[in-house]
Amino acid sequence: MKTILVLGGTGKTGSRLTRRLKAAGLPVRTASRTGGDFRLDLDDPASWTPALAGVTAVYLMEPNLSARTDHQARIPQLVSEAVTAGVRRLVLLSAPRAGEDGHPLHAAEQAVRASGVDWTILRPQWFAQNFSEGPWRHGILAGTLALPTGDGRTLFVDAEDIAEVAVAALTEDGHSGRIYELTGPRAISFGEAADLIARATARPVRHVDVDPADFVERQVAAGVSPDVAQLLTELLVAIRNGAGAALSDGVERALGRPPRTFETFVTETAAAGHWD
Repeated sequence: MKTILVLGGTGKTGSRLTRRLKAAGLPVRTASRTGGDFRLDLDDPASWTPALAGVTAVYLMEPNLSARTDHQARIPQLVSEAVTAGVRRLVLLSAPRAGEDGHPLHAAEQAVRASGVDWTILRPQWFAQNFSEGPWRHGILAGTLALPTGDGRTLFVDAEDIAEVAVAALTEDGHSGRIYELTGPRAISFGEAADLIARATARPVRHVDVDPADFVERQVAAGVSPDVAQLLTELLVAIRNGAGAALSDGVERALGRPPRTFETFVTETAAAGHWD
């Protein structure tokens, strides 16, 4: 039996991926700084070796999209050690435009593609679960989602779809050497997303556009590093300017079915009480 290592096994995609692998009866171990089966700190290479022992496939992700070069070197270094340890299949959770020079995940993608083993890269758009488990949940509960996105539209992708594609890439043939751009089926604005959540939860929720510079200041005041706050703001402003609204067929190419809708995500999340 082939053991699969899931980095960030307690996170949005990692937890769903792990649950699916276990349900299929596959040997899987999770690795994270805290809470995983193995402690793996990307800043501590000594923690990598125990987690990689006996592993043949790895789900990779970088939790910190920083402009710092030491952060951008972590996944390439881990890829090298994983291949040396005997890993023969890599699946990288990446991001749109990460194939371009200067993107924080560009070096990670290059390392995976040059690894000499089977590889698959996933480039999802913004997670739908950011509204329920991530940085926008507080705004939903407070009733005001303040983001510098204007009326821009994007294709929120369900983390369940990302996890299912990752399972396929880790366990099936036919995905090696592929880059899957993962989106939802329809572009919507943050205002429409807020309206859908408001109707499903019977609570007032609205989106308010904010000045990008003010948004950076708020993030820094909340403890986010200035470079990460600036990067996050630029990504959100890109939505305002029309980026991220192009439909991709990655989910259908990988799974043979269309992606889950945002409406389905909202209905199921509200029914599960995640916004109570």
